[in-house]
Amino acid sequence: MAHSILGLDIGGTKCSVVLGKEEDGLLQIKAKKTFPTEVTKGFAHTMHTIQQQTDAVLHEAGLTPEQIAACGISCGGPLDSDKGLVMSPPNLPGWNNIPIVEIVEKHYGIQTALQNDANASALAEWKYGAGRGCNNLIFLTFGTGMGAGLILNGRLYAGANGMAGEAGHIRLERYGPIGYGKAGSFEGFCSGGGIAQLACNKVFEKIQSGEKVSFCPTLADLSKVNARTVADAAFAGDELAKEIYHTSGHCLGKALSILIDVLNPEIIILGSIYLRAQQLIEPAMNEVIRQETLPHARQACRIVPAGLKESLGDYAALSVASFLLESEP
Repeated sequence: MAHSILGLDIGGTKCSVVLGKEEDGLLQIKAKKTFPTEVTKGFAHTMHTIQQQTDAVLHEAGLTPEQIAACGISCGGPLDSDKGLVMSPPNLPGWNNIPIVEIVEKHYGIQTALQNDANASALAEWKYGAGRGCNNLIFLTFGTGMGAGLILNGRLYAGANGMAGEAGHIRLERYGPIGYGKAGSFEGFCSGGGIAQLACNKVFEKIQSGEKVSFCPTLADLSKVNARTVADAAFAGDELAKEIYHTSGHCLGKALSILIDVLNPEIIILGSIYLRAQQLIEPAMNEVIRQETLPHARQACRIVPAGLKESLGDYAALSVASFLLESEP
């Protein structure tokens, strides 16, 4: 049976409204509108823009809200999926206990569900991406932050109160870059912000010692250093940049070893930075995993980049809608 579904992908920098059509287990993206979040203007402004863009997508497709089977919302946490609340995400200041599911349902009359972006991406990769056919899957965002979505025994696992999957909070070292409010955390070493911190510390040391750094000529350029500029320098052969990604890969291997031994997944799927910098990260990651994991657990697990690549956010939001329809009694 074919049906049309909507996805709202809400981020701190940009949002997207996506229209999809699901038929016979296949999902097609039929239309999409992306726009800046403009967080400084507050929730009401962003919600108004979301509604405007949703109206435009439906109008251009010749559809009414009554013809939409479900709406899925993918948003950074913390949030309460059961209650449909967005609860003060750090990248959405002022979004405090926002009943976004209720707002969308009242405005459009479309049944709606909310998941954090890691869970939504796990659903998308499980249904349509690299995790198809797997019953035990871990998805790791590896983007601005580091969150995990868990599919265990063929079910999305949320935990006792929806907090399962906050792998980025795991402390890997006593000292290190700060991520998730914790120095030396998994997110600190393996995220865009964490890699930037690692790089800035290393660059500062080099420049203070009178050495030159190709991707940051002066201390005044430190604000321009980020995960992408370091990756570009590493691919161009810069040894310091390669060392920074080796450190991140080493710590990624330590964290994945814990997850492999504890959860025994068939597949671990990594998004964002891993998609773009796999060659820089993988050697150190694999070396640690070989040393640290139980052999039988390691042999059962594949580690791969996201199969949906740059379309993952679109499929993630739509997958929340699809999951809602599948969960109906």
